[in-house]
Amino acid sequence: MASSEVDQKYLGQFAERETNTNPYLSSFLYKVLGLSVILSKKLLRARRLRKLDTTRDTKSLQLYHHIIWLSREGLVMIEQYIIPMATDLIVLKVLAYKLRASFYHIFVLFHNQPSVHQTAIPSFSTPHKGKGADRSSIRFSPNPLEGGPVQPLPPGLAPISAPKPSAAFLLPATDYIPTATHCFTEASALADSLLSGSHPVRLSVKIEFAAYMYDCLHDGDGSRILAKQAIKDVYNDPVGMDEDMFEDATEQVQILGKMSRRGLGGSVGSSTPRLGGGGEGSTPRAESLLSTPRATRTPKVDVFPGVPVNAPNGASVPTRMSQRSR
Repeated sequence: MASSEVDQKYLGQFAERETNTNPYLSSFLYKVLGLSVILSKKLLRARRLRKLDTTRDTKSLQLYHHIIWLSREGLVMIEQYIIPMATDLIVLKVLAYKLRASFYHIFVLFHNQPSVHQTAIPSFSTPHKGKGADRSSIRFSPNPLEGGPVQPLPPGLAPISAPKPSAAFLLPATDYIPTATHCFTEASALADSLLSGSHPVRLSVKIEFAAYMYDCLHDGDGSRILAKQAIKDVYNDPVGMDEDMFEDATEQVQILGKMSRRGLGGSVGSSTPRLGGGGEGSTPRAESLLSTPRATRTPKVDVFPGVPVNAPNGASVPTRMSQRSR
């Protein structure tokens, strides 16, 4: 999300670069950078908690309110100040559109109505072999916010409306999926047309778009296809990379290789090095991969020019090309 190390690094670089030429833009870039650093820690903490009941007061409610407030303020700065001033800066323009989609991604995860989290008990269409128990009567648990069949009320009892999320005073509780999907599609199209296939910002867009498709749209096939295509674009990219871009691209290709196998079973853990923990065959969430500190990740192999190294998706990691300026 907005906690990607690559996003934060480029925000800092552009903020420093524009200090003298455009101090107004630089000040907002520094603000978004600081907000992103704080937000990344809170998102990581929220991911470790159980599902939060946002309709009543709990100890973790302040964390939920803070995430929504930070995301709202970051979105305002991105849409009203940074995007209009970044039209001539290609990389910053793509990054700004990606960050806008990231904040809507947070709204969908934590504040969407209806919720994108599946809490119902799945039904069993066919009984297990060797067991005669009839499971056809098991049904999905109804969502209390969506209501059920209208039943006649006793005399004098007025209908009770479903409680609203407690953060509704910060942000309207509505369906943010159409807006978030449009923002991700626009950011992905800009990255494809303006940046090379191996550029870290373009890969950052693809990683979060794939995570959004898997976690919010529940489109596992589309998420895996997007991740695989992003990896192919890296290998087919003829543009050279410097040392810094090469290291970022190598880590991002590893994350994309992990995401290209999400939901396919135990083959993920056996064929791909674990990034950010997890047991054998586990499929960790993309957000935890994005927020894992670089020092704790799997150490990168020293790649010599012209010597391919096996990548998580079965292909070789792109070797360093001639030094070229970004």
